[in-house]
Amino acid sequence: MKNCIFFLIFCCTASLSAKAQNLPKLFLVGDSISIYYTPYLERDVASEYSFGRKTSAAPESIDEQLKDPNVQGGNSQMVLDYLKMRYAQSGFAPDVVLINCGLHDIKRTPKTNAIAIDAAHYRSNLQQILGLVRSHHGKLVWVSTTPVDDKRHNSLSTEFLRYNQDVQQYNSIAKDVFSRAKVPMIDLYSFTMQLGPNHYIDHVHWDEGTRTQQAAYIAGFLAEMGGSSHAR
Repeated sequence: MKNCIFFLIFCCTASLSAKAQNLPKLFLVGDSISIYYTPYLERDVASEYSFGRKTSAAPESIDEQLKDPNVQGGNSQMVLDYLKMRYAQSGFAPDVVLINCGLHDIKRTPKTNAIAIDAAHYRSNLQQILGLVRSHHGKLVWVSTTPVDDKRHNSLSTEFLRYNQDVQQYNSIAKDVFSRAKVPMIDLYSFTMQLGPNHYIDHVHWDEGTRTQQAAYIAGFLAEMGGSSHAR
């Protein structure tokens, strides 16, 4: 009897392991907003995707990750450079690349109001990111940049400024680039906006309830897109 039970447990474990190995690979590159929702997203997509993201070699707390360039996606130029580096490495072949960048592109210097990455450069970077992912037979999924409350952000942040009109402009650029190329787009901006303005925990980041909802929204989109049914 015990042998039968052990055999059944072994078969179930082997079946689950085989299923996990056959899941399509989902790889996330995103800003600090994504760092906060990553644990919930990884949980929510577990039955559909094998999840990975830009991360550090050693485990880090959320606060450490936010300051770590090995985890932060950064601006669009940094995302492009990172993906070029990863694709040059053997074994990096995600089926789906989930990307967001924008919040670091729209940073403005307080004294001059100069923007970190101008609109033309941003558009070019997104086009190059798309071309790079597709040239390696990956599927790009875009996540729009979340809202900024100008008054709150710029009263709490003195190192750089952000404005929601820039968020909207850069989201519009991304929508134009990716709609032309028929890239799936997750409108996290509108989803987060409809939750209301009372969910910030600092200048730009969201409370836990919002993070879990953002992750569920993204996971639902990815599940509808195909998930495990599109495994290689």
